[in-house]
Amino acid sequence: MLNIILMGPPGAGKGTHASWMANDYSIPHISTGDMFREAMKSGSELGNKIKDIVNRGDLVSDELTCALVRERLSQPDCANGYLLDGFPRTLAQAEAFATMGEEIGRAPNLVLNIACPDELLINRIITRRVCPKCGAGYNIINLKPKKEGICDNCGTELIQRKDDNEETFKLRLANYYKSTAPLLDFYKEKGILHEFDSSGGLEHTKKTIKEFLGGLQ
Repeated sequence: MLNIILMGPPGAGKGTHASWMANDYSIPHISTGDMFREAMKSGSELGNKIKDIVNRGDLVSDELTCALVRERLSQPDCANGYLLDGFPRTLAQAEAFATMGEEIGRAPNLVLNIACPDELLINRIITRRVCPKCGAGYNIINLKPKKEGICDNCGTELIQRKDDNEETFKLRLANYYKSTAPLLDFYKEKGILHEFDSSGGLEHTKKTIKEFLGGLQ
């Protein structure tokens, strides 16, 4: 069973790799980012609160995030494995998840960290485009849609997220190094951390991860 946590700085390609892994191994891709965006679109009091936090480039509270993740992982489609993208982000979340995972029978057994140099991350972020309808991701430099500005999957016009600018991204990156990077030591001590360098490009990283996961079966 693959209970995977996918880690790495923003812009490292976690969403892209999560997509093919979920498809190849028939496990649900659970993105806390998508969960938050759905809440923000709802226009509810909670959604508006999350929207304000995200637009500032800050992190949503551990308590709120953990509650959302627990509810999602408890659903039947996670019984045979899952791929968690965007959680945990802090040591407090990781410690809470260690307890939560055991309680609901969904403890992680693999942590895959996708690393990348900061300069390359910044370039990837400011050239990233997303589909507001289906969530598909593209890059105007190295992952272009078949038709410029249009999603391959659903034909919707692509957008650049408001927080995909250099100033906001640098704040997000600083938050990552302060709060999330220490989790690598946490999972390394548990013996479930495996690291992959994504600076060689999407296909090279995908090949390396597939070879690793294939060796586990």
